[in-house]
Amino acid sequence: MTVTTTAAELSAALAQHDRPVVLDVRWQLGDDQGRQRYLDGHIPGALYVDLDGDLAGRPSPAAGRHPLPELGDLQAAARRWGIHTDSRVVVYDDNGGQAAARAWWLLRWAGVRDVVLLDGALGAWRAAGLPLQAGPDDVPPPGTVPLSPGHLPTVDIDQVTETELLVDARAAERYRGEVEPIDPRAGHIPGAVSAPTAGNLTADGHFRSPDELRHRYAALGVADGTDVAVYCGSGVTAAHDIAALAIAGFDAALYPGSWSQWSAHPERPAATGSG
Repeated sequence: MTVTTTAAELSAALAQHDRPVVLDVRWQLGDDQGRQRYLDGHIPGALYVDLDGDLAGRPSPAAGRHPLPELGDLQAAARRWGIHTDSRVVVYDDNGGQAAARAWWLLRWAGVRDVVLLDGALGAWRAAGLPLQAGPDDVPPPGTVPLSPGHLPTVDIDQVTETELLVDARAAERYRGEVEPIDPRAGHIPGAVSAPTAGNLTADGHFRSPDELRHRYAALGVADGTDVAVYCGSGVTAAHDIAALAIAGFDAALYPGSWSQWSAHPERPAATGSG
């Protein structure tokens, strides 16, 4: 599975007649200025994607803060972005791919075959001296892509504890239960191991090499054939760990409800500390 593309490759592709669809997914927990940052400057031709509105359903304690969107809503959004069955889609953000990975995972889950992350995110584009465009971009002609669910695996709140290896993608202090900025309880799902998304990246925001990522996850117990599931706070940044695992050659399922769903059910146990 090809997971990433480079800034140079994207720049070259944008100069071709058959341009990829480029999606700007600037979102961070606690920051609602993603659209304004897009308007201030984005990769030419990129379309802004509202993570809360386009890549998630209605939040609730029962489902979590970012449940998967209704398939019909996602298909309408994908067609609004101009995606066809044979489209190549490139997604990026300005935070190492931690939000863009949600779009990467969700579109692949829904059957879009050719979706990649911009390695190094918008920082790599800037570092290459490539131009940015301000203001909104032109609305493309509607796409025709048909979507269907289940092309990537998921687990639900009952299945997640049956997984052979459960990975928590949140920051280590949230995993240990030392802080909890948004969800009902602190801690982690008992038995989960900690693999913060920041550990997938080099100092300049690129994904680590396949060998480095394979070593990272092997040290946590991942091996070929291991049944792995990943969760985070609300199912967004967990997709970044899934992308890193894919680069390393491992498959993993997403627990979409993640800690926001689990912690809202007081009958579900919470563990704290490092283990």
